[in-house]
Amino acid sequence: MAEFKHRSVMLDETIEGLRILPEGIYADGTLGGAGHSFEIAKRLTSGRLIGFDQDGDAIAAATERLKPFRDRVTIIRNNYENMTAELDGLGINKVNGILLDLGVSSYQLDTAERGFSYMADAPLDMRMDDRTEETAADIVNNYSEQELFRIIRDYGEDRFAKNIAKHIVMKRAEKPIETTLELSEIVKGAIPAKVRATGGHPAKRTFQAIRIELNRELNVLSDSLTGMIERLAPGGRFCIITFHSLEDRIVKNAFKKAENPCTCPPSFPMCVCGKKPLGKVITTKPIVPGEEEMKENPRAKSAKLRIFEKY
Repeated sequence: MAEFKHRSVMLDETIEGLRILPEGIYADGTLGGAGHSFEIAKRLTSGRLIGFDQDGDAIAAATERLKPFRDRVTIIRNNYENMTAELDGLGINKVNGILLDLGVSSYQLDTAERGFSYMADAPLDMRMDDRTEETAADIVNNYSEQELFRIIRDYGEDRFAKNIAKHIVMKRAEKPIETTLELSEIVKGAIPAKVRATGGHPAKRTFQAIRIELNRELNVLSDSLTGMIERLAPGGRFCIITFHSLEDRIVKNAFKKAENPCTCPPSFPMCVCGKKPLGKVITTKPIVPGEEEMKENPRAKSAKLRIFEKY
């Protein structure tokens, strides 16, 4: 296995945001290479860290990285959507902090055979969890033109989504689309030359869209946030790092709703719905990486950190 590399984005800001208690219990829902988790575990004494990841390579790398703290770390291979159930199984009722770093790791992007990259030729895979059967190739070859248009428009936010979907369907009629470069070339051909010359890589948005759809990334995020907020102990912090506007919007809205869940019409003189705030948003505006970090790690440029504190 190649070395699992992933430079932790906004490491200092995240650790500071979590306000780690040496005796606290913390959950990292996206272990990756354990960059954030290493710093959390280092600060614990009688506390405990529960780390989750659905990627087998990440689990292996994190297990190795966190060996010095094995007495205070539990590592679980599972999607963070199952965090609360796993915590129940461990007999953990409340945690003092939760972290989600929603970025695709450098390892996943740079390991060609994982099929995430539009820059290297490999089978169209893109699975975060290789125990699942469906791959990106299944989506590309089996979704209807309308379905492809929808995900490329909604998840890739690509203004040429209709034409890209049309080109994919035309090409797969000749033969199945099996590799990343095949798909990349098809997308490139669907985008006007003058646009290709000025923007970033023409296939970036389509690859993002297919990856999000395949791994149910936005559904998992939106379905999991309230349960994780409720799992926090009073004063507990929830830190989430997002990397595109779709994720950030979900987090922003969920935090806002948890802070002000009242559903009464604005005209009501007082609240009668009985819904109580779960906590407060610490970051009125998201924290973004400093210039130096963005210079050293270009992949950090789109990152945003939002923090919520439980009452």
